[in-house]
Amino acid sequence: MASSVTFFPVDNGDTTLIKLNDKTTILIDINIRQAGEDENASACDVIQELRKRLEKDDDGRPSIDAFLLSHPDQDHCRGLQKYFHLGPLEDYNFDPPEGEDSKIVIRGMWSSPAVFGRASKHNPLCDDAKAFHKEAKRRVKVFRENGSPSDGDRITIIGEDENGKTDDLEEILVRVDEVFRKVNGKTNKHVSIRIVGPLPLQDDSEEEEQLTKNHSSVIMRFSLKAGDKEDACLFLTGGDAGVYIWERLWKKHESNPAVLEYDLLQTTHHCSWHSLSNDSWKDDENPQVNEEAKAALSQARDGAMIVASSKPIKDDKNDPPCWGAKKEYESMTESVDGQFFCTGEYPDKENPEPLTFKVSEESPQSPSKRSSSVTGPAIIGASTRVPLHHG
Repeated sequence: MASSVTFFPVDNGDTTLIKLNDKTTILIDINIRQAGEDENASACDVIQELRKRLEKDDDGRPSIDAFLLSHPDQDHCRGLQKYFHLGPLEDYNFDPPEGEDSKIVIRGMWSSPAVFGRASKHNPLCDDAKAFHKEAKRRVKVFRENGSPSDGDRITIIGEDENGKTDDLEEILVRVDEVFRKVNGKTNKHVSIRIVGPLPLQDDSEEEEQLTKNHSSVIMRFSLKAGDKEDACLFLTGGDAGVYIWERLWKKHESNPAVLEYDLLQTTHHCSWHSLSNDSWKDDENPQVNEEAKAALSQARDGAMIVASSKPIKDDKNDPPCWGAKKEYESMTESVDGQFFCTGEYPDKENPEPLTFKVSEESPQSPSKRSSSVTGPAIIGASTRVPLHHG
């Protein structure tokens, strides 16, 4: 099978699944709501669509190999306690209440203590974020006590914590700018992952405050392999990282912009203007783009695709999603003969469905550019505009 990246329609929120050639699954954020529970829930049954794409472990439990929480806002972790098992696997409930499905096992977690620290300084954590944090701390404790955690207890720490709190976690720590291949404790030949952010904790209190206010998030670039090509698709995702963070990243990597290159980009903060500008789209008469932040987000390779995980984008003053940001992202794709997508509009606004990109060495296909000659991802089911469904 080919590796794929699927974006689920969850309004202004993120739920993204990477599935590798060997069926390894990596889930980035969740914003899972059900019709009837939330009047704003998508018409798409996201949890069932997600379950269709998951594998089962040796005990028949639906599972994911790694779950990354980019940052602990509610629209990135909603549904965690309801749909995922937390705690030791020996406590797993194989007999759920009538009308409920078995919970999904998180075999390995990816968590950033710096992001959690920054978030909690300004905003109280929602219940799902508190549950994630509690589970992360449980897994760290298991590692400290046992050294070799098993399924359901593994954790990878993204970025160092303050005051030496992660000094004894070297074996499970990945620093910013490092590249790693381990997924659920095992080296995976189908993917390599570069940690682009969060930017490390700063000694300068004013600069640290700016990073805290700018929606500090884990930023990762996945290099997905197809055939013999190690970087068949470069997928860049960054939670809600704001304009100051992208400005800083450009200053850091301007001399080596290849670090920020991508074939597939998930717009940060649901196509928000504030990822590209210090001005207000709503209040400023002539809001200006921050050219350094835009440069960081413009490192598209030929044929690149950009996806906004958001509600349908309207020509109005809303933000996010923002019409002005959409136009900026469209200019990025137009310059490389690529395409822009919005999860709330695929294949149409009334009945959005999961948007899946397939990674291939060959020329990709997209709904409107089936003769494209560029390399990178391809949309599965593009000829009929029907998303991929697994039985």
